[in-house]
Amino acid sequence: MEVLSSRILLKPRDPERSKKFYADQLGLAIYREFPGGTVFFLGGGFLEIVGQGSGEPSSDVVLWLQVRDLPDTVAELVERGVPITREPRQEPWGLHEAWIADPDGTRIVLVEVPEEHPLRVDTR
Repeated sequence: MEVLSSRILLKPRDPERSKKFYADQLGLAIYREFPGGTVFFLGGGFLEIVGQGSGEPSSDVVLWLQVRDLPDTVAELVERGVPITREPRQEPWGLHEAWIADPDGTRIVLVEVPEEHPLRVDTR
């Protein structure tokens, strides 16, 4: 299988509220808009807010967003009124993580990869 592009699709209960959260509070840039949906840049992929969902979000769905500087990112989000659901900490696997949630409760993990972590070290 050859993958040319990818995106995550979320069907929020209130699409306009979610669009404002991702655009205004998280500050994600919009890639494109179309009737019934908005696609945001999400690092190497995309996040599409489309349609309207009717159920509760699953705890099985988590967005993992790598950021350059976790303390600065958390401070910026707090200034924008985003509640931090779990304060930054170093995980046993070596990543620095903080948690937030979108308006529907979808967990968003903010991750900083330390310089010495295997994800950043060339092991060749």
